[in-house]
Amino acid sequence: MTIKSNHKIFLSLISLVLGLSFVANNDSIVHYWNTSRKMSVDLGGGKCRWTPPSYEGIENTTFFKTVIAGYPSGDKRLTFVQMEGLTGLPAKDEWDFEYLGMSNHPFIKANYPHHEGIWGWDDAADQVVMVVRNIKRAMVEYHDILWDIGYAKTWEQAFELIPNLYAERPPLSDFLAWRDERVHDEIKWYGWFIDYYMEGGLMRDMFTNKITTPEHWYMLMMPTVYTVAELNYDLVVGPDTVVQPSYDPNCEKITNGCEPVKVISAERLVDHTKGPGVSLQIANAIDGKHGMNVISPEARGCIWRELIINKKGLKTFIDRDGYGESDYSFTQEHLEGMIAELDRLISKYSSHPWDVKETAQDLVDLLTEHRGLIDADLTEGGYRKMMQRTASAIPQRFESMEKSG
Repeated sequence: MTIKSNHKIFLSLISLVLGLSFVANNDSIVHYWNTSRKMSVDLGGGKCRWTPPSYEGIENTTFFKTVIAGYPSGDKRLTFVQMEGLTGLPAKDEWDFEYLGMSNHPFIKANYPHHEGIWGWDDAADQVVMVVRNIKRAMVEYHDILWDIGYAKTWEQAFELIPNLYAERPPLSDFLAWRDERVHDEIKWYGWFIDYYMEGGLMRDMFTNKITTPEHWYMLMMPTVYTVAELNYDLVVGPDTVVQPSYDPNCEKITNGCEPVKVISAERLVDHTKGPGVSLQIANAIDGKHGMNVISPEARGCIWRELIINKKGLKTFIDRDGYGESDYSFTQEHLEGMIAELDRLISKYSSHPWDVKETAQDLVDLLTEHRGLIDADLTEGGYRKMMQRTASAIPQRFESMEKSG
């Protein structure tokens, strides 16, 4: 088998596993919370009683609907859980819309246009909230989700392993093997994802950041079909071609377009000092919209505490046991690549015409903070040398299932 075919198969398995985990995860939520509709209760005096959301009774209600978009890393889950707690209304994943059918869920979790995502919700959305996580931490959690379901290759395996989501962290050897295979390319996907939403779906090449043609862009959206070499900009578009800007037509299906109305920080949301303020930003993004009955302002801080401090509701990446995120290290070349991508984004979105947009300045503030943390790792020598590693064929805790299959 050639290196080219190995690379395509590797990406195909990643896409399958992430898709299975998202669909299986949300399907379990629907069944677990199949109770009469209710929202969290304002008890007065800043106190509350958190209750899980329910889908029953909302199918015929008109909602102003929000896409929660972000690079695959568990951050969107934190955000939609806040929205659910604030309103009593449920979220649904993009893959659920695609494979389980359309429904009236007002909150839509999306990785699109990343290769782990799919535009499954058709024209159901009205606005976008983009969640941004530290690029280094995002890479770690991206792999963690893959490992949670044992790199499943079938729907049955994924469903069986739903309880393992966000329970613990994988062996370092498994992460390091994936890291050496994928992270250099994923750094480019991370920045490209941010550009896509900030620029309202403008078609760009993630490897050169150049505006590209629809033909080339749709090829980029199928990394399991084409190799990086086959996607080369000069090869497909041509080095001297004058390219007119084109936009993803899907963005026309969102009432207010793909450009986000708010940029949310996953790290700040879970911070015990900054978190309540971020939760209020989330509430403000949906408060006053059609069909959104958001709990009173006095009780919103209580909802944040119930979910983040008291860990009510769904498991998230803050619930993982085992290694800490800092134990999953990167090479010097990886960290330098991350800083280069952050420098590009910071320079772009701190310049005209972005310097007058609140969302762009919020993004620059976050990315500048992230850059400082990664730069400190480089300065302190907090990185590994690149080594050839092989991941375990299957995590040990799944061996019995593999044998029985």
